[in-house]
Amino acid sequence: MVVRGVTTLVDVVVIGAGQAGLSSAHFLRRAGLDHVVLDADARPGGAWQHRWPTLRMATVNAIHDLPGMPLRHVDPEAPAAEVVPAYFAEFERREDLRVLRPVRVHAVRSRPDGRLLVETDAGAWAARALINATGTWTRPFWPRYPGQETFRGRQLHTADYRRPEEFAGEHVVVVGGGISAVGFLLELEGVATTTWFTRRPPVFVDGEFTSERGRAAVALVEERVRNGLPPASVVSVTGLPNTPEVAAARARGLLVARPVFDRVTPDGVAVDGGELRAGAILWATGFRPAVEHLAPLRLRGPGGGIALDGTRVVADPRVHLVGYGPSASTVGATRAGRVAVREVRALLGPAFAG
Repeated sequence: MVVRGVTTLVDVVVIGAGQAGLSSAHFLRRAGLDHVVLDADARPGGAWQHRWPTLRMATVNAIHDLPGMPLRHVDPEAPAAEVVPAYFAEFERREDLRVLRPVRVHAVRSRPDGRLLVETDAGAWAARALINATGTWTRPFWPRYPGQETFRGRQLHTADYRRPEEFAGEHVVVVGGGISAVGFLLELEGVATTTWFTRRPPVFVDGEFTSERGRAAVALVEERVRNGLPPASVVSVTGLPNTPEVAAARARGLLVARPVFDRVTPDGVAVDGGELRAGAILWATGFRPAVEHLAPLRLRGPGGGIALDGTRVVADPRVHLVGYGPSASTVGATRAGRVAVREVRALLGPAFAG
């Protein structure tokens, strides 16, 4: 890299060091491209280091391997917030990846010379291409319901949840139709009473979550972003895995979802013309892509999303989104990194196309 004043010139900036970012860095290094990885966290692990301590490896969706380094011999009862960050850290060491942290990116702008200016709290980088791998964890989605601000109990999001003992003896309303909601209901059983609300009836799917099923789900989400629509989560199209633990819980009547309520009251939620009292509302309502720092580039189209061709942003081919839409889970993250680097090599010219 060449440093000029306070702005560092580099071929490629990668923002984020989760699975998609690390995969991208791996392929950039193999391609011999001058790059830097900027990560907002103080240590390796991506979003996994922030997951609740009681989330076990047995209850997460399959963690797909980083390139060339399989995740082996994992204790299914081990906390995911420990296992996955350790895996990422070892990958960084083995690959000798240059990750600068903690570095927070404030904005990405277009410079008159055709480079992208990446402005951060640790200086600025001027890049010929950008691979954005910021994921979704920092943008929890809170739906709005009438009366929500009047609730006297505790409201928290998946991103705030730590352990079931915090709700001992309470009645907890769990909102959301994804894997996290199911996990919370299972954890809270015997500690608190619960009622589950979903916008759509949950779909439980038997059988192992295979690579083939993962690729099929990725393809469905990819179609949306190709058309410039806001991405749906990969999990939303895979259904809920009907594991033996889940099947047993369904058999004893734990995982019965009710249609979502009309409004929130000071002491609970309004249902069926009455009130269901609750001490807490747990919003397991998902996340949105963390791409607000890209706003100066005006990448969003009329459909409300950022249209992609593969990982390349249609509105600005210098920008690639990985960990977005079809690659927002570990299913597509490694492949997305490979695709993004191949496209970046083509963009930067014949010297990098071999």
